[in-house]
Amino acid sequence: MSTLHRNPPFRAEHLGSLKRPQSLLDARYKEGKSDKELQPLEDKAITDIVQTQLDLGFHAVSDGEYRRHMFWGTFWPALDGMEEIQNPPIETFRMYVPDIAAFMETGHKPGESVYCTGKIRHTGESTYVGQVEYLKSVLPQDKWGGMKLTLAAPNWYHLRYVDGKAYPKDVYQNDKEYFADVAKAYQVELDILYKAGLRNVQFDDPNLAYFCSEKMLEGWQKDRSNTVTADELLDLYIALYNDCIAKIPADMHVGVHLCRGNFVNSRHFSEGGYDRIATKLFTQLNMHTYYLEYDTPRAGGFEPLAHLPKNKNVVLGVITSKFPELEDKEEMKKRIRQAADVMAKGQGESREEALKRMGVSPQCGFASHAEGNLIDIEGMKRKLALVREIADEVWPGEP
Repeated sequence: MSTLHRNPPFRAEHLGSLKRPQSLLDARYKEGKSDKELQPLEDKAITDIVQTQLDLGFHAVSDGEYRRHMFWGTFWPALDGMEEIQNPPIETFRMYVPDIAAFMETGHKPGESVYCTGKIRHTGESTYVGQVEYLKSVLPQDKWGGMKLTLAAPNWYHLRYVDGKAYPKDVYQNDKEYFADVAKAYQVELDILYKAGLRNVQFDDPNLAYFCSEKMLEGWQKDRSNTVTADELLDLYIALYNDCIAKIPADMHVGVHLCRGNFVNSRHFSEGGYDRIATKLFTQLNMHTYYLEYDTPRAGGFEPLAHLPKNKNVVLGVITSKFPELEDKEEMKKRIRQAADVMAKGQGESREEALKRMGVSPQCGFASHAEGNLIDIEGMKRKLALVREIADEVWPGEP
């Protein structure tokens, strides 16, 4: 897990989702165009946003998630044994899980969710591979190694459900059986994507960040239907991730973004520092890179980074994607160096050595849901330009 400056992660990063042009949103929602009718519009929009990323000096280039309605995409409903349900029954959800709580507090009910109905199996057909192929078609070949695809977290359709509702008991006897088949499905998906040329994967995971939320943990403890503690469930999730990526080739980079949520009016879901989970997160989870939100005090201080081993990387999300106001560049550079000092002290290295395994980014995507945050495309470009400027000044001459 050594840090390679010409391979992911890069000094200047973004988290994958980018603001869609209004014409694409109108075609999808106001005009109700079909997927087939949308494709040429998506192709054009993706081609444009890829060029924007290249012009701004980014190497971890994504398609902006322009073909997706929500950040989690289409992986789960395409699996055998999983079914997307519209207007799902509210009694199946844990109401104290932060995203579900946020939905309800804002008068929204989950519009759809995916439930296990039978044995989970990957069909052998990837719904993501077309996104990789199109990215390759609009990127110079020497940029293929950095192109980034975001994947839904393997625990996404588990934590949200009341104990016993994530899968039928006549299909899986317990979580470990269920997770074993989920992991096999991810192994197949990652193999397909690797063979298509993808080398840079980012898992988007709000659930891991929820274990930092005192409100969620209180709800968990009060819920007498739970058969495991929150700490035990975190252990299960870490083991699940490690199984999902157990068979990736040595040259495939995997990272995880601990997302604290993007919702209506740029709302976040969860709060709480990484302190509670830092040791397990950094030492037991087999990720190359951690994309961490640090744009507001709700994420706590840099102290947990002392636990990040020398062979792992962190990309600090100190720039907010939620609002257009630009951060003070010098203050952000100062924060990066403060984080490096914490890492250096924790691992017995110099600041310069710590900086070699760091990068900078917005704290989250600009459009986790298609409509996006309270910022327009030009505002987004200014934010991305600021990220690039900071990276150029902290790490001169590095991508």
